[in-house]
Parts: sequence; C-alpha cells; structure tokens
Amino acid sequence: MNGELSGGLPRLTTAGNRIVNAATSQPVLLRGLNRSGMEYSEPDFDGFASSAGICGAEIREITRRWRANLLRIPFNQDWVLNGRRGHPPETYLRDLDRIIRWASESGAYTLLDLQWLDADRPFGPNRQFVPPLPNPLTAGMWKILARRYRDEPAVLFDLFNEPHDRMPDDPYPLHRPDGTLYPAGHRRVSMEEWAPWARLLIDAVRSEHPESLIFVSGLNWGYDLRGYPLDRPDLVYSTHIYRNKGRDWDDAFGNLALRVPVFAGEFGGDEGDLEWGRDLLSYLDRREIGWAAWSWLDAPRLIDRWRPTAFGDLVLRAVEGG
Repeated sequence: MNGELSGGLPRLTTAGNRIVNAATSQPVLLRGLNRSGMEYSEPDFDGFASSAGICGAEIREITRRWRANLLRIPFNQDWVLNGRRGHPPETYLRDLDRIIRWASESGAYTLLDLQWLDADRPFGPNRQFVPPLPNPLTAGMWKILARRYRDEPAVLFDLFNEPHDRMPDDPYPLHRPDGTLYPAGHRRVSMEEWAPWARLLIDAVRSEHPESLIFVSGLNWGYDLRGYPLDRPDLVYSTHIYRNKGRDWDDAFGNLALRVPVFAGEFGGDEGDLEWGRDLLSYLDRREIGWAAWSWLDAPRLIDRWRPTAFGDLVLRAVEGG
C-alpha cells in the first residue's frame, strides 16, 4: 500500500512503558472507541462495510466530534481468508482499507482486532462467537494482513480478542499452536496455553512486518495481564475491563503498566455503571493508560439514535478532557 492509507500518520513504537512516535520519541496516548460490525455483518450487494453501516461520515463523527485518535475494528478471520456469500476475500480487505483511510484522514489509527474466527460455529451455551483460543489458520491469516499493511503506519494489530477458558457445552476442542488438539475435556486457558499462541502470532506478524506495533490481550476474557510481559519487543498489553471483573485493577493490569505499555482495549457500561466508569477513567488517566470504549453501536452502546447514551456521554467528556 506504500502508506497511501495512512494519511501521513507517524509510525508508533514503544519506549519504556509508553507508546511513542517512532520518529520523535514523543509519547502518544491513544484514546478512542470500538466500532464493531465487520466481524458479523453479512455482506450486502455493496460489500461488508455498507452492511455494517460504516461510512466516512460516521468515522468523521467518531474522530472529530468524539476526538478519537484510535478506532478499534473487530474483524472476522474467515472472511479475510475466504470472503463471504459470493464476495471474495479482496472485497472484505478493500472495505478494511476504506475504514483505515477514513480514520487516518482525521488523524486516527486503526487497531485491527481479531474478534471472530468465523460466523458459523458458536461457542458455549450462550451461542456466542468469541473463541477461547486461535486455530491453525490464524497465523497464516495474520501474515496476510501484516503483508498488506506493512507500509501503513496507521494500522495496528490486536492479535486475539479475549483468551478465556472453554465454556460449558462448548463442542469444539482447543487447538495447540502446533495444530494438534488438547484432550476433549481440557477447558483451562492459562498462560501455559495462551503464551505459546501469542508468541506464534507475534512472530507471524513480524515475519512480514518487522516494525509492527502489536497488542496482546490478557487471560480471563482479556482482563488479566498478570502473566506478562513476553520475551518480544514493541508489544502493548491489552486489558478488557467490565464491572463484573471487580476492582483489583492494580493486580490485573495497573502494576504492569508501570513497566510496559498497557492499553484498555475494551471497557463499557450502562446507565447503572456511571460511578464505576468515572472511577475507571480516573484510574486509567492517572496511570496514563490509553483506551478504546465499547462500543459505538453494540451493547453496551455509546450512542442511541445518534445521541450519546449516559455512559457514552461519560466517555465523550473524558476524551474531550484529554
């Protein structure tokens, strides 16, 4: 792509516990939100972004009115590899290109988040599509994206959304990084299971894009970063924070943020979560931890009928204050 999607945005790297501009070493605090939809919206005649309702005007609203300098885009591995419903993979990739360009035109980075492996195999009793671990196709998929965007400093890479224990009634066994399966009764996902996967995916991205900035989620649905750091450079450790996880923020991610870059890849809430949300945003601000609120249109929502929800207003005021 030769930088044509990135709008002149500088490459980011890490120094100590900060994300920095690679050219100037100035710290960059990323704050924005999740715009979900590209992981699940079945394509229409025009493709994937249109069916997800994503357009340039919406991205400008997010980046200008909400002053977001980062847009986290959940995506679907299978659609990168195989396309969907008669649309080839290139259609999906070109729609990702368009989103990246729209964001960069307003000065925002795009964090590509591997959220779904496919749209056909739900996991566990809730019939949701967020897998506990990657599968044997994941490393190859990341090589495709890293190769496509290796000259695009606006594109950042979030390896795998939320590693977590296999849920009750989940019919699918867990994959090891070598392609073999754990025994059918194996449900636990600890650092013993996740760290080898993380290293494999990091190395896959870096084999095509050595200067990539990579985000790595924690255990327990992304929340728990206590097993880090890994033995790889230029990583950002991503925590997902919701009220049901409690308030052990120092142990889960805050102490790590004193040593290496930490980012809150998801947090969100409803009207009853405002006090919790204010406390969390204050904590993240004190620790200089960047964040991406969940989610523009999916529950818990930041907007309703194009107006901020109560929690969305909290996020909007926080990003304006930053």
